[in-house]
Amino acid sequence: MKENSSPPDAARLAALLRPARISPALPPRFQQNVWHRIEATELAVRPESWLDALAALVLRPRLAFAFASVLLVAGVLLGARDGVQAARHDAQMRYVSSVAPHFHP
Repeated sequence: MKENSSPPDAARLAALLRPARISPALPPRFQQNVWHRIEATELAVRPESWLDALAALVLRPRLAFAFASVLLVAGVLLGARDGVQAARHDAQMRYVSSVAPHFHP
């Protein structure tokens, strides 16, 4: 296996090359212009109505999954409730038809 040791001249070479790095000067008011552009972008992204804001919120992956899960559970519960009511109604109609066969509501 090789050892990662640098040659003794590497530190001297790095010290000689360090001042040779060129770092360009930033334009005047660079940071201020960056923040202005960020603010302008945030203003442009703001939704126009509450419906757009709701759609943007729901369409995020985590929230979309949670929203779909809630809708699925709500659908199952409402379907089960409707099924129980339909079964109860059918049972009542069978009872009525067995007690009074000629009665039709």
